[in-house]
Amino acid sequence: MAFYPHRSLNRSVSPSVTSASLKVDINNKAVRFANAGRNICYVRIGTPDSGTPATTNDTPVLPGESIVLRKGIGEDTVSFISASGTTLHIQPGEEY
Repeated sequence: MAFYPHRSLNRSVSPSVTSASLKVDINNKAVRFANAGRNICYVRIGTPDSGTPATTNDTPVLPGESIVLRKGIGEDTVSFISASGTTLHIQPGEEY
């Protein structure tokens, strides 16, 4: 599968021990997560109504790893957490 990023919408965040979240374009069908740091982080995609923070039971993004996750209908929120802190790049786009 190829990932086609939505240009100019890449965000760099610093996950920490407390779950945080941000909005992504609801119209894009996928999100790429790239962990540029040295520690593992965990990510979750959902809706604002789900109100569920990321936990260590969610999808891991290993140090130096880039993954693409597909979004469900209406999902426009990503949550992230890292017990030791890291740098995570989040970019919505399309996957074909």
